[in-house]
Amino acid sequence: MDRCIVLVDAGYLLGAAATLLTGDAARSRLSVDHGGLIQQIRERAQTETGQPLLRIYWFDGAPDRVPQPEHRRLRVMPRVTVRLGMLTRVDGRFQQKGVDAAMHAQLTELARHKAASDIVLITGDGDLLPGVMQAKEHGVAMHLWAVQAADGAYNQSEDLVAEADERHLLDRAWLTRAITAAEPTPLDVVPAPQPPAEPSASAEPSGAPQEAPLPIPARAPTPGDLARSAPSAALRWSSDSGWVDSDGQVPLLDALTTPQQVWVDREQDLSVSGEPYEVGRTFAARWAERLPHDQAASLLATLDLAHPRIPRSLDSELLRYAARFGTIGNEALDISDNHRVQLRAGFWSGIEQSTGALSVPTS
Repeated sequence: MDRCIVLVDAGYLLGAAATLLTGDAARSRLSVDHGGLIQQIRERAQTETGQPLLRIYWFDGAPDRVPQPEHRRLRVMPRVTVRLGMLTRVDGRFQQKGVDAAMHAQLTELARHKAASDIVLITGDGDLLPGVMQAKEHGVAMHLWAVQAADGAYNQSEDLVAEADERHLLDRAWLTRAITAAEPTPLDVVPAPQPPAEPSASAEPSGAPQEAPLPIPARAPTPGDLARSAPSAALRWSSDSGWVDSDGQVPLLDALTTPQQVWVDREQDLSVSGEPYEVGRTFAARWAERLPHDQAASLLATLDLAHPRIPRSLDSELLRYAARFGTIGNEALDISDNHRVQLRAGFWSGIEQSTGALSVPTS
């Protein structure tokens, strides 16, 4: 059949893009226009293969293989099929399981049935090498696309690169048409406080030249870091230690949401990227907008008095909402400290934007 098919390993594509654009492989640091990205892949595949597109297969991981908002957006797009493997957390990072096996099975099946004359692979996994070799034996031209590596080296299996018929690079300029680094929050740039240096007995006299200290590598601050930092450092975090709400003082979003709004919220969540800061802003905006008009001023004043803490019940609801996005956490609220900080920062930003009533400090 004179047509082309694209198989996308989303973990490789977005992980390598995150490394290139942010220096960190965490996909939550990206803002992705999935519709624009799919259109770019389609146009480039048709141009480079000279064949019309049959279909794009998007392989990704998800907790318990439950489609996340981005997967639900993708699978209703024309000519896009989503295949999900497991997403598990190892050493604080999410890892895909079963995605490479699913891609291998799909590749060999397509080639055996001669579903296309050209197949484009966007992956770096050497486990697909046997599938590529088998597809070539069936007369399929294999095109391998690589994401530009951050350090200029390879981010693909060398054997896989050698076996491909055609090789093309997805460079920074191409990627950033649909994939950009998420805007850093003020918390991303707050340096961790350092204890004062104690004078050493062997220190040189004050008049002697001093060697400049080595720069301290930047890292995301923990809630503890922020608690010890200056007030101007924008303490947008919550601590439950010793914190108890007065019953009924601050209503939860669930209590403010009608059944009709539940369905609208689910549809709107499809357009939320899953980046923690944006998730926090979305949650806060809904909560502020749905406060009863006759109580809004007093409730916002109550919330303002609690700042920078979010009342426990409302904070727990925020974490439960964030757990719907598999890139942030899971139903057990296994959410990293860094993501919790960004969620709460987004919450206060959303409150400030929606109401203009809170005096939230900015850095």
